[in-house]
Amino acid sequence: MVEIGTPFTARGKKALLLGSGELGKEVTIELQRYGVEVVALDKYAGAPAMHVANRAIVVSMLDGDALRRIVEEEKPDYIIPEIEAIATPTLVALEKEGWNVVPTARATFITMNRREIRNLAAVELGLPTSPFEFADTEQEYLDAVSRIGLPCVVKPVMSSSGHGQSLVREESEIQQAWREAQEGGRAGQGAVIVEGFVDFDYEITLLTVRHIGGTSYCEPIGHYQKNGDYQRSWQPQPMSEVALTKAREVARKITDALGGYGIFGVELFIKGDDVIFSEVSPRPHDTGMVTLISQHLSEFALHVRALLGLPIPEIRFYGPAASRALLAEGNGKSIVFSGMEKALATPGTDMRIFGKPEVIGHRRVGVMLAEGRDVEDACAKAEAAAAEIKIEVSDVAE
Repeated sequence: MVEIGTPFTARGKKALLLGSGELGKEVTIELQRYGVEVVALDKYAGAPAMHVANRAIVVSMLDGDALRRIVEEEKPDYIIPEIEAIATPTLVALEKEGWNVVPTARATFITMNRREIRNLAAVELGLPTSPFEFADTEQEYLDAVSRIGLPCVVKPVMSSSGHGQSLVREESEIQQAWREAQEGGRAGQGAVIVEGFVDFDYEITLLTVRHIGGTSYCEPIGHYQKNGDYQRSWQPQPMSEVALTKAREVARKITDALGGYGIFGVELFIKGDDVIFSEVSPRPHDTGMVTLISQHLSEFALHVRALLGLPIPEIRFYGPAASRALLAEGNGKSIVFSGMEKALATPGTDMRIFGKPEVIGHRRVGVMLAEGRDVEDACAKAEAAAAEIKIEVSDVAE
């Protein structure tokens, strides 16, 4: 039986959120709807989830000793990784000592390392994937590219949000892809994965929820990425029943292997009726922000229900919807939005401003949401609304 007492009392529940970006902010809001105290961690002050959490701690979560100290001091009921840059060996050790890591420390460890997740998916589970090779040195990399052939995709073994990722189409791009992978890895220079380019019709995120009552699926989400980073998404992605059934089978196998309760963002390539596994995240997915307007329980609400051990008897889908990332360009700590009056004048539109404290170069700072008669209408609404938003970045806060 699940019991949640009054916050800040002996029978209250506490969650330690490891990562406080825009996805963590929505998770925090959902946790607090159930009366759960939230302590938000991130490497910088003023991160989005810190605005709504009960308390905030600034720390590098790659520092395993510091992470352990915080866990032992806070004594959380739930440790919730919301980013990939975490000292996962420490999480694994903490879980063995009895701490509750969501969905599991093993899932966090495996999915943050492309070598581990590919071995699980392709070797242990036999799931269809693109051809791939790993390389630890530049010469091994050049040999792998030669064997895989062009075009190919090069990624650091450990990275997030598309950092260090390149699509290599010509021989002249091979060296640059190596350099970008070395600069974009989570821990600096390191191993890379070389993947054969998949000639897919489209790619999807299949949000898959493991909960006390079993496994449930959201409607498939189509998305467009640029340099490996999400730009827009829509739901549902039209696909055949055969492909959808196969997608759910692949998602079920990989999430069952990872275990635990929570939501998983399973990324898949679709070619006709064939389904090819790409990656999986054991947490809410950025493309899934569309569920803030498309479902009665968003991906964040589903994640929290699942990790609390509460039932999810249904996932009610309202209808076609789309999301469009709002990107800021420039350098500064003063980020001012305007144009909302026009953007939100169209029925069926909504938006979120993340409240990020700084932009250096370019950064995703908000999202536009829209419902529509169909996917095309929803996408057009989201694009038109996003075009009305002006974002000014400056050095001086007024």
